[in-house]
Amino acid sequence: MARHKVEICGVNTANIEVLPNDEMLDLFDKYKNGNNNVKERLINGNLKLVLSILKKYNNRTDNLDDLFQIGCIGLIKAIDNFDLSHEVRFSTYAVPMIIGEIKRFLRDNNSIRIARSIKDISYKALKVKEELTNKNNKEPSIKEIAEILELSEYEVSNALDSMRETISMFDPIYSDSGDTIYLSDQLEDKKSNMYNIDDKIALKDAIKNLKDREKYIITERYMMGMTQIEIAQELGISQAQISRIEKNGLENIKKNMSSK
Repeated sequence: MARHKVEICGVNTANIEVLPNDEMLDLFDKYKNGNNNVKERLINGNLKLVLSILKKYNNRTDNLDDLFQIGCIGLIKAIDNFDLSHEVRFSTYAVPMIIGEIKRFLRDNNSIRIARSIKDISYKALKVKEELTNKNNKEPSIKEIAEILELSEYEVSNALDSMRETISMFDPIYSDSGDTIYLSDQLEDKKSNMYNIDDKIALKDAIKNLKDREKYIITERYMMGMTQIEIAQELGISQAQISRIEKNGLENIKKNMSSK
């Protein structure tokens, strides 16, 4: 069956070769030992990877040529940084790098444009926020920023929100000595307390047996709805420490409840 000719950036996709793994490893070995002449063959032999990824994003842009070029940048970066000693297939390593370049391009060239006036407000608000934080050693409220800029709280809040990227609740935002803090750790716990009476009694007893600091942090986090950042500021310690103490406290509660 004949393959249809489709050209992207002047490349006939029907004629793109796919390198066998053993040949690719041999080329990588030569490339890592200083033979730059094989780099073009490594690129051409892996263009199918870029094309396979483009299928997922071809509805996100009107210009596949641009997307293909960006994907190739990711491919070249992957080739330059690939380490044979890790014994990982190149495709496994390269795909996330190619996707990363494409996502960055789509994000920076998003068709949804923020109005210049809103951008101007957001930068002014950030400047005031930084000045007040440095002056008072704490973040100002939206109301304080709005008063200085002589704008409504909605205008300031909307402008600041426009600069934020959408991220997952479970994205890691900080790590200290193996203790990872996720975005969800900074959010208030709004879940309703749906325990039955036996669970409530067991939980109450388990909390009583915690160390004072564990008890305080667990109470403030899950009963008062405070964030880790707020508790850290109140106690004068780092958020990583709060996260560690909270984690230990929850583990102790589980142990205390399971022993009953």
